Formats: sequence, structure tokens, C-alpha cells
Amino acid sequence: MAFFRRPPLVVRDQHLPQQVPIDAYGDYGFRFSEMTHPGSLLCLPSGIHGWDAATAADIDRDSLAAVFDQSDAIDVLVIGTGSDIAALPAGLRASLREVGIGLEVMGTRPAIRTYNILLAEGRPVAAALIAIR
Repeated sequence: MAFFRRPPLVVRDQHLPQQVPIDAYGDYGFRFSEMTHPGSLLCLPSGIHGWDAATAADIDRDSLAAVFDQSDAIDVLVIGTGSDIAALPAGLRASLREVGIGLEVMGTRPAIRTYNILLAEGRPVAAALIAIR
């Protein structure tokens, strides 16, 4: 008797291939485009991606590599640092300036509002949003 063998589960990077507004947040996640995502997000011109950053200390050039890769399509990066605002390293700020990206750093709640407004205005915006409770 032969039985069906399932192929191994393939874990893929989370990705919605378009930029959309963030509808809701909380409980360590976000809601957008009738979907729920647990964890932090990178909202880029190429779409919305899951992001490994959990605290402001996790935000560096490596964690923002996709932002630098898409810098030609981004005028402003809005970073939401969680429940409270946190400073980013001067070197990271300088690196973003060098590729022509303006930077706004704030708590995640106001960052979502800012991102949604700029997106609605058709501005070339990206957001890096740390999930909050």
C-alpha cells in the first residue's frame, strides 16, 4: 500500500508585493490589506515585508539593507521605534543622508500615522516599524 508523502514545509519570507496603509496595530503585530502580521514590518516601495527588528537597538545598516537597496525610490524613511522614541546612531543617519533618504524617527504609533499620510499623498515613503503591545 502506497501512502501520500507531503513535501517538506518551505518557510518563505513574509511579503505583500505592494505598499498599503497600516490599518491597525497592537498585540505585537499589525493589520493591513485584510491580513494580520505578527512582528515588525518594513514597508517599502516593493511591498510590505516582515522585519526581524524587535527593539531600537536592532536598527542598523544591516537591518535596513532593503531600504538602502531601494533608495532610488524612497525620499523619506519613517522609523517607528516601539512604544517610545529612541535615538539612532549618527553613522546610520549619515548613511541614509548619503543615499538621499530623509529620516523621521518617532514612536511606532505616530510613525504609522505619518507613513499612512505620506503614502496617501503619493510620496515616495518607506517605513520601518517595530511592533508594540
